[in-house]
Amino acid sequence: MTTVRPSRSETCDPTPGDVAAVRERLGREPQAGFRVVVRRPDGSPVVIRNEPLLDDGTPMPTRYWLVDPELARAVGTLEAEGGVDRSESEVDAAELAEAHRRASAERTAALPAGHDGPSPSGGVGGTRRGVKCLHAHLANHLAGGEDPVGVWVLDRLGPLGDPFRPGGAPVDRS
Repeated sequence: MTTVRPSRSETCDPTPGDVAAVRERLGREPQAGFRVVVRRPDGSPVVIRNEPLLDDGTPMPTRYWLVDPELARAVGTLEAEGGVDRSESEVDAAELAEAHRRASAERTAALPAGHDGPSPSGGVGGTRRGVKCLHAHLANHLAGGEDPVGVWVLDRLGPLGDPFRPGGAPVDRS
C-alpha cells in the first residue's frame, strides 16, 4: 500500500467485514450508509465517511468518523486532558473557520438530488464554530480534509500518529 492523500471519490462499498468491524466499534448497527476511507495496512477501518442523512432521513452532522479503537482511546485521553480548549486556543481561528466551511460544503454537496427535508448543519462534526470533538477533526484530516485541529491532534499523538503522517508507515487512504 502506498501513502497518498486520499481522494474522497475513490472509495467502494464496505465489505461485510467492514460492516461487522464498524458495528463492533460503534457498539450498535450503523444508522447510515458509510464507506471506509482510511485503513490500516491490515485492512481494518480507521475512518469512515457517513452519508449526510441517516437511514430514517435524520441529518447526520458527522461526515467522517474515527472508528480505530487505539486512536479513539488516545484522542479521548487528549480530550479528557483539556485538549478541546487547548486546540481551540492554539489553532488559527480563520483556518478553523475555513475547515468548517469546507466540511459543510462537502457534506451538503453529498445530499441526494432534490432533497428538501432537514439537512445537516455546521462544519466538522456539526460544529458551527470552534472545536467540539477532536475525534471528528482528526477523522476529517485523515480522510484528506485540510483541518488544522486534525493536524494539532496528530502532532500530540506522538508515535501513535506517525503512520498517518506524510512519509510514515503505509496507510491505505482509498
